[in-house]
Amino acid sequence: MSNKQIPYKIYIEESEMPKAWYNLRADMINKPAPLLDPQTHKPMSAADLSGVFCDELIQQELDETKAYYEIPEEIRSFYKMYRPSPLVRAYCLEEKLGTPAKIYYKFEGNNTSGSHKLNSAIAQAYYAKKQGLVGVTTETGAGQWGTALSMACSYFGLDCKVYMVKCSYEQKPHRREVMRTYGASVTPSPSMETAVGRKILAEHPDTVGSLGCAISEAVEKATSMEGYRYVLGSVLNQVMLHQSVIGLETKIALDKYGITPDVIIGCAGGGSNLGGLIAPFMGEKIRGERDYRIIAVEPESCPSFTRGNYAYDYCDTGMVCPLAKMYTLGSSFMPAATHAGGLRYHGMNSTLSQLYADGLMEATTVKQTEVFAAAEEFARIEGILPAPESSHAIKVALDIAKECCKTGEEKTIVFGLTGTGYFDMMSYEKFHNGVMKDYRPEDAEIEKALSKLPKI
Repeated sequence: MSNKQIPYKIYIEESEMPKAWYNLRADMINKPAPLLDPQTHKPMSAADLSGVFCDELIQQELDETKAYYEIPEEIRSFYKMYRPSPLVRAYCLEEKLGTPAKIYYKFEGNNTSGSHKLNSAIAQAYYAKKQGLVGVTTETGAGQWGTALSMACSYFGLDCKVYMVKCSYEQKPHRREVMRTYGASVTPSPSMETAVGRKILAEHPDTVGSLGCAISEAVEKATSMEGYRYVLGSVLNQVMLHQSVIGLETKIALDKYGITPDVIIGCAGGGSNLGGLIAPFMGEKIRGERDYRIIAVEPESCPSFTRGNYAYDYCDTGMVCPLAKMYTLGSSFMPAATHAGGLRYHGMNSTLSQLYADGLMEATTVKQTEVFAAAEEFARIEGILPAPESSHAIKVALDIAKECCKTGEEKTIVFGLTGTGYFDMMSYEKFHNGVMKDYRPEDAEIEKALSKLPKI
């Protein structure tokens, strides 16, 4: 099929939109290791988790055998406000680069929250409402998850309490105000509101915070209030399940035109967007039906995959959450105050960690200034201002496309454009003014945090 026959934006019909989420774990040969109780170090049951998470979400979190979960009609109806999202052929970018590569990106920024996070936020709010809860608590890094959850909670009439990583709270005041517009309360983390927040501040009075800190505070708040549960925007398997709608739509659109990608790229922080994008493709790879090169891109300042250990660790800095086996830098690792706030997490989703350990995907790191240079290049050509997180995937996609210029290879590249960067203008300003710095943690810094891993 010639390029002329492939539209700039590939849309699938509403009737083709997935009616079920795909649980990749059902097809995995080596299943991810179970969550462990932080005190006893024994596998956690649904009953053990019921005081923290919503009941239905716990079942989704623990299930490793059911391949598909039907998407409730209430959630599908909400999805129809902004889904299916477009798969875009980057003709302008290809022409400007002079590359023989074909570049596609799945654009998840075409909703009010500005990112893919709404896919799971509406699902988690739905199950909380169905359970009869009063409200939920959560953490947020760059603010996109907090924004999405505040929208979802407003839709279902739930209270929403957000702990926002302190440096992002200060860097992205407008994102904070969007959350408040939708009715959420937003607290910079670590804070004096919780015992764990006070403890962290006592030990690290000058800390800029981290997702691990914010998670600890949100969990403590949820478990101390009647009628509340904690919900998480990444890392957990239930979140990756909901985000599979991204990959399923991508595959439907590609199959519609007989397109098979060679390379699939996603940014990696906790793993929700990456896991959602690659899910159906990884399923084919595991089943031996097709092969793909799958790349996780993480910031050089927070290199969980590339410099972390594959071990059991706490999911939060306060060490109150379950232990997960994952690639981790150590729960006490405090990432530098870089501008991709959504990627400043010390660990990685347990399913993706198992896939990486099995050699089914690869990972690479990129420098912050190079990421923003790629974002600017992309924005000037394709007309979308990308989020700093998404721009990690853009950077690697550009590198591969430029390499194809040298080799003459006609690779087909697909990457996830997870959100827009219109609330990240302070970060772009620092880049344009030449004051943005790259940061690579010293080996000793990582080794110190890893030395505190629980002995399992």
